[in-house]
Amino acid sequence: MIDAHHHVWDLSVRDQEWITGPEMAPLRRDFGVEDLPAAASGVTATVLVQTIAVPEETPEFLALAEAHDLIAAVVGWTDLTAPSAADDLDALRAVPGGRYLRGIRHQVQGEADPRWLCRDDVRRGLAAVGRAGLVYELLTLPHQLPAAIETAAALPDLAFVLDHCSKPPVASGVLEPWATLVRELAARPNVTCKLSGLLTEADWDGWAAADLRPYVDVVLEAFGPERVMFGSDWPVCLLAAPYDRVLETTRSLTAHLSEAEREEVFGGVAARVYGIA
Repeated sequence: MIDAHHHVWDLSVRDQEWITGPEMAPLRRDFGVEDLPAAASGVTATVLVQTIAVPEETPEFLALAEAHDLIAAVVGWTDLTAPSAADDLDALRAVPGGRYLRGIRHQVQGEADPRWLCRDDVRRGLAAVGRAGLVYELLTLPHQLPAAIETAAALPDLAFVLDHCSKPPVASGVLEPWATLVRELAARPNVTCKLSGLLTEADWDGWAAADLRPYVDVVLEAFGPERVMFGSDWPVCLLAAPYDRVLETTRSLTAHLSEAEREEVFGGVAARVYGIA
């Protein structure tokens, strides 16, 4: 079983500037690999994902993967807009643990331009990611999905992974236009989706599995279980639920699938996408 999305950070090494306000207080501490309760939940491998857009973090994560058997892949960061993007990716591959680099991500959700993914310099960087044999993770909000759809169509040889189902408005219960856009993105065969991050889009204190079900059903119908993978989004998930409840809830929302389909969601898809043996 693979957890395809989790983070770690050490605030003494680097601040996480996005952790602000009293509601985020549970996250303002260090979270290390040793704190991750994945193994106790039956998880045998994980994908460690970048948290902040600085070049120093990715080599640190690759070194962690080298040191911890549980981490089977790393999704890092590099400046896609830099003319040196291709060389920068080669350099990351050369650092200790560089063989664990399987993907690149940027916090597109924080970009003011809803068409940031369509910029020429960004597209050049994305093409370099594809040539390097890496996947690109889409961290977008619903209003940025049209640009993601165009970009996935423009770069058919690049494998994209949609993080957190593009953060639909679970707390409000509104499905459109998110659902229509997700279905359009899912029509691109080079895109897979992480079943992750939905709890923190719900009411943190009062959510129930039934609140998530309409969104999970859209994703499973649009992508099919063969292109959907489980991710805990730990420790961010702790704002709404502990690790074991995240896993239990995801299992309950996928209980209607066949055994073979559940095996895809909880391991098979991530193993293929990230090259995890």
